[in-house]
Amino acid sequence: MVFIEEVSKNDVFIACITAWFIAQLLKVILTLIFNNQIDISRFVGSGGMPSSHSSIVTSLTTGVGIKRGYSSVEFAISLVLALIVMYDAAGVRRAVGKQAKILNTMIEDIHAHRKDVFNEKRLKELVGHTPVEVLAGALLGIIVANLMVR
Repeated sequence: MVFIEEVSKNDVFIACITAWFIAQLLKVILTLIFNNQIDISRFVGSGGMPSSHSSIVTSLTTGVGIKRGYSSVEFAISLVLALIVMYDAAGVRRAVGKQAKILNTMIEDIHAHRKDVFNEKRLKELVGHTPVEVLAGALLGIIVANLMVR
């Protein structure tokens, strides 16, 4: 119980969770607005606008900067982590989504001629983020941390 009590007092951690929550909630809301459907799975799903990965790591980095200073080792560690996560979201994970889309099309084409070749489910295509989605998530994280961390 001491752990939970201590963590609940950690304003940097609370800011990170809040930034993640807002980003995921925005995904549900934007899906409703643009696709005219309520898709609760967007709340826990990866990919889409804004990047919750970016929001959580930039909230962490900003919070660490506010608490420990922007010249601290802790800030440097957090910033490097944030840059890796955001690069991965817009680079590697986005490429995986594009590959999944191509593979799904190929499997559908093969199924049209031979139904017994693959029994796999469709691959998830919405995995990574566009640079704009990463930037939006990053800005969200910075704003949340500046509002919540003292």
